[in-house]
Amino acid sequence: MIGLVYSIRDPAGRGIAKHITESLNLHAVEKPGIPEYFEGNGFVLAGFEEDVIYFDFLEEKIPFASEYIVLSRHSSEAGVKSYTVHHTGNYGREALYGGKPMELGVASPVTAWRLLRLVKTHRDSYGRGEYYVGYEATHHGPTSLSKPVVFVEIGSTLDEWSDPVNHKVIGDAVMGFLLGWIKDDCRPVAGIGGGHYPRKHSEIALTQPVCYGHIMAKYSLENLSKQILKSMVERSIVKPEALVVEKKGTRLEHRALIEEFAAERGLQVEYI
Repeated sequence: MIGLVYSIRDPAGRGIAKHITESLNLHAVEKPGIPEYFEGNGFVLAGFEEDVIYFDFLEEKIPFASEYIVLSRHSSEAGVKSYTVHHTGNYGREALYGGKPMELGVASPVTAWRLLRLVKTHRDSYGRGEYYVGYEATHHGPTSLSKPVVFVEIGSTLDEWSDPVNHKVIGDAVMGFLLGWIKDDCRPVAGIGGGHYPRKHSEIALTQPVCYGHIMAKYSLENLSKQILKSMVERSIVKPEALVVEKKGTRLEHRALIEEFAAERGLQVEYI
């Protein structure tokens, strides 16, 4: 059972949810403590008052879900038009946007990869070629859930969040995932390096059967440690087989630590 969740105060998340409910002819069900609730075949769709980065209560509200897909907006100071997929977590000692410091949520590499590919398919079919499609690096909350959480987002301003075509792009991708339109398997990895929009990692995932769990952007490398690497590997429903490292932007000491950790854990290190 998949839990699709969103904030009723978010025009992107609520718009995506509206498209899904109308497309599948879902009807609201009364559920104490959940403002908006719909039941589908193999999934539920639930809207909450809180902002999505504070959805630490999901296992209490929807305990029967095996994983959660969060329908959300994405904010960017640069105003990048985007459709993105990412996992949650805080690599550093601060947790300014939900979750706990130095804690990662549980990643679901296969779910995130299938969603990413479906988003690109629907981006193209709706003629939205100006939108970036790719992963974002792991960031923000919630981080403490014991089940996987995957965010799928529309970026990056109110204009994009409110656009019904964007709701269709993401909504159709999510429905395609639920209906099993992509059943392909992929090789799970974790990513290190690159920017917040890790384009090289995203390109690999979009062109090869390689799916990413957690991705650590180069701006987080000051927090790199064996403990963080351990979390990147263990806080994933499917364990990575390799650490894929964007060599540019990583220093010698970073690479030495990564290689030592990988050798201890029997993981491959692949530089791009």
